[in-house]
Amino acid sequence: MATLVRRAASRFVGNYCKNRFFVYSLLDQSAYGRRQHLTPSVDRNVPFTTSTKKRASPTDPLLRIIETEIGYAEKADDYDRVEETPSGFPFKMEDKPGGKIVTLTREYEGETVKVEVHMTNLVTGDKEDDEDDEEEAENEEVEDDDKPEKPKQSNVPLLVTLSKKTGSSLEFRCTAFPDKIVIKDMWVTFPDDPSKDELAYEGPSFRVLDEKLRKAFHRYIEIRGIKPSMINFLHEYMINKDSREHLLWLKSLKNFVKP
Repeated sequence: MATLVRRAASRFVGNYCKNRFFVYSLLDQSAYGRRQHLTPSVDRNVPFTTSTKKRASPTDPLLRIIETEIGYAEKADDYDRVEETPSGFPFKMEDKPGGKIVTLTREYEGETVKVEVHMTNLVTGDKEDDEDDEEEAENEEVEDDDKPEKPKQSNVPLLVTLSKKTGSSLEFRCTAFPDKIVIKDMWVTFPDDPSKDELAYEGPSFRVLDEKLRKAFHRYIEIRGIKPSMINFLHEYMINKDSREHLLWLKSLKNFVKP
C-alpha cells in the first residue's frame, strides 16, 4: 500500500512539474515575442556608423556670395569687350593679366617714349559719390593747400617717361580727360645713377611755371604722341580692363575660400 502511495505521489509531482515547465515556456516565448516586437531590428551584416550628414562649413555663406558676384560680373557687357586700336595709334601696348597698369612704348627721334596708363578714375555723377568726393577734397585741402581741386570728370592717370641714350630721363605725371591732358608735375631722373635721384632738385611745382612754359611742355609731349585723340580709346580700354581684373580677382578669392 505504501508503495502504491509513493508511486501515485511521484506521478503527481512529475506531472505537476511538467505542467509548470510548459506554462513557463509559453510565458517566456510570449515575453520574447513582445521584446522582438518592441525592439527595432538590426542588420548584423551592416557595420555600425555615425551620422553621415555633412556639417555646413563656416565659409559656405561667403563662398555663395562670391559666386553670386562672379555671376554678376560675367553678365556685364564690358569685361570681355575688345576695343579696337584706332588708326594711327603709334604705341605698342603691353597689358599683363592681373596688373593694374597698361604700358605703351614707342621710339621717337632717338628717344624712348614710355607711358604707364593707370586705372580710370570714374566720376559717376551720383549725388552721394559727389558729396564724398567733395568731403575728400576738403580734407586734402586741409592737409595740403597746394593740392589742386579733385576732378569732376572721369580721367585716366598717366606717367610719361622720355628717355635718351645719355642716361637721363624726363618724367611727367599727367591726368588725361576726354578733351585735354593736364600735366601735374615733371622732374628729371637718372635711372643709371640712383644716387643722383636722391639728391636731385626736382624743380618748382608745374602749376607755378610761366604759362608759356607750361604750354610749351604740353606741346612737347603732344608731338611724341601724348594727345587727347588717344584718350577716348584708353579710357574705354581701362574701364574694360578694370572689369576683367575684377572678375579675375573674384575668381582668385573663390579658389582661396573654397574647401
